[in-house]
Amino acid sequence: MEIIKVDHLRKVYGSTVAVDDVSFTVESGEIFGILGPNGAGKSTTVETIAGLRKLDHGEIEILGLSPDNPELRRRVGVQLQESELPEKMRVREALDLYATFYPDPADWRELARDLGLSDKLDTRYGKLSGGQKQRLSIALALIGNPEIAILDELTTGLDPQARRDTWSLIESIRDRGVTVLLVTHFMEEAERLCDRIAVIDSGRVVALDTPAGLVSQVSTEQRIRFRPSADLDDRKLAALPDVRTVHRHGRTIEVVGTGNVLHSITSHLAAAGIIAEELRVEQATLDDAFVRLTGRDDG
Repeated sequence: MEIIKVDHLRKVYGSTVAVDDVSFTVESGEIFGILGPNGAGKSTTVETIAGLRKLDHGEIEILGLSPDNPELRRRVGVQLQESELPEKMRVREALDLYATFYPDPADWRELARDLGLSDKLDTRYGKLSGGQKQRLSIALALIGNPEIAILDELTTGLDPQARRDTWSLIESIRDRGVTVLLVTHFMEEAERLCDRIAVIDSGRVVALDTPAGLVSQVSTEQRIRFRPSADLDDRKLAALPDVRTVHRHGRTIEVVGTGNVLHSITSHLAAAGIIAEELRVEQATLDDAFVRLTGRDDG
């Protein structure tokens, strides 16, 4: 079921077109990613969806309502790219305050436990680490028991471990039955988390598909490298199904192919009693798709 519909969205600031004719839908229960380089119009798009900016043209519908409908304030949780609390406010004070904004809030103590904040309840906001602040932001976005969570550049500035911990938290949000609209410019993040991705560049949607679908637009080739444990006839490899090319680099053989090429090679080697030592398989990634679609490497 479609619970977010964006149709021909356009947003202009003076002579600058920030978002130009953007359209997509978000299905209930999915993690939908908006991926693009810095300045592409991602944040403007989601802030307009969240009702924080007025659209100049087009239509947006969220849970059957327009973005400025007050009812959405309790049904949609938002974590913005730039969000701050008073430095001296304690974690429990922030959670308790936000809970008063909603008619049927989540139990903030349970939420703090689920997000690993139970031992930080008496810590002042200014003393939290970057990862802990992000966890608190997520808790505040979820405290109203929303049906949709909008998370904008959630892991920017986090170290690799904190980023991966946050990814697990996002997956747990979806497991709670919340639909997630995730804005990011990290390829690995989008590839791991998102069911579908809209790639935005210069304010326009340049592609919309699953991560695998976006990658397949670039190439379905696989590049397989290995060292055979015994002599191997390259011509027999080249004749295998789905093999396109075979090259040697010293003792290493490189095979490029598509489809079930890996199975073809390993079956052939097994039948010949040959072991593929130092086997490596390389495929196109979301990074490759992003560069092809936008003409830039922003990963």
